Amino acid sequence: MALIAPFRALRYNPAKIQHLEEVVTPPYDVIDLQAQAAFAGKNPYNMIHLDLSKNFSADQLTEARYRQAKETFAKWQQEGVLVRDNEPAIYLYHTEYSLPSGKRLTRKGLLCLVQLAEFAEGVVKPHEKTFSGVTSDRLSLLDTCHAQFSPIFSLYPDAQGQVMALLESGRSAEPLASATDHDGCIHTIWGVTDPAILAQVRALFREKSLYIADGHHRYTTALQFRALMRERLGAVASDSPYNHTMMYLCGMEDPGLSVLPTHRLVRMPESVALDGLMAKLAQSFIIDEIIDGSRETLMTEVLSRMAENSGAATMFGLYHPQEDRCLLLTLRDGVIDEALGTKQPASLRELDVVILSDLIIERLLQLSHDRCVQENLVDYYSDPDTALDVAIKEGESNADRSPLLFLMNPTLVSQVKRVADEGLVMPHKSTYFYPKLLTGLLLNKIVPEEKIP
Repeated sequence: MALIAPFRALRYNPAKIQHLEEVVTPPYDVIDLQAQAAFAGKNPYNMIHLDLSKNFSADQLTEARYRQAKETFAKWQQEGVLVRDNEPAIYLYHTEYSLPSGKRLTRKGLLCLVQLAEFAEGVVKPHEKTFSGVTSDRLSLLDTCHAQFSPIFSLYPDAQGQVMALLESGRSAEPLASATDHDGCIHTIWGVTDPAILAQVRALFREKSLYIADGHHRYTTALQFRALMRERLGAVASDSPYNHTMMYLCGMEDPGLSVLPTHRLVRMPESVALDGLMAKLAQSFIIDEIIDGSRETLMTEVLSRMAENSGAATMFGLYHPQEDRCLLLTLRDGVIDEALGTKQPASLRELDVVILSDLIIERLLQLSHDRCVQENLVDYYSDPDTALDVAIKEGESNADRSPLLFLMNPTLVSQVKRVADEGLVMPHKSTYFYPKLLTGLLLNKIVPEEKIP
């Protein structure tokens, strides 16, 4: 089903750029204003000057914004800072990293081109909604620069690990590039050019569907770009670069694949006492209060209990910073089917993020989704320590409002697959695939006259 292809990647010239750490960045959508300034100051050839961040106002969405990126992109190629590989390759992309627990893992994936398919075709499957306001900026950048600066992160089924075994057998002796990001994660790239190996890998993917893990807006942008080129040209051939996008593909069963939880800080619009809240929660949850210890100890204990549970039951942690009290909430049997059975299909009812949003926030706390968005009542944090710090500060500075920190379990990869297979979408921030891919290790230059092999 999935049609993949090797490509001639554009990448930083090691003779010009000795330290890739100075020029690569995380994906554009996780870069805030402070980080944007820091990246720009690191090196004049930093990717932030090409893959523009999302921190802009409406009046900055001008042609000049994208034209400057195009001119910079052309200049770097003229100067030999960015050079293109001579022959098409599929690129191995390994990431060594540590989990918050300290456990060291290596995630193994590949970078290639993927022929575009509409979501309705069932070849590339999403699990999140996309928003046109986000894609319009990316479409203008893609159209103006004719290059994809940042790969889409997708998953594929491969229980036997055949794809990675083939690529590992044909990888270059020395890596083409390696960079360590700000979290200490080591990203390494190798090229695989052996025609026989590439043919076998491509044949394997013809039997697979792909599941977008991270980069739904980038994929939607690629579809919009193809549609735009069809309007201009009348048609786009199947082997046209306009009909392809750059993807990082990781096996669903890869032992190095990690999904981290995204914790929720809910800002109650009024002061809320925990005892009163417990009375409401007790209807749906078995409540254990964790006592005797500092706030950090309480949090650690709750997270440890949740980890030990290992999916046997739905559990949440709840910390009330103004009262310095911490709860472990275990969902009672049958509650979610009774509460949401007519509203949500079974594959969504089993998700912790749905139970939190639909049962706890909307029903028990009586905060509608629209109100949460309009009044910015929910924030998301992958780091529980950061979430705790923010909750404490907000609790101290707002006596008439109560921040509540909900500690979450990670969404399972199997749940992502089931939801996508059923053509459904998860709530916002349901998954956090870690580590993020780096922008700038490999770029896909779109040359209209070329044909994808």
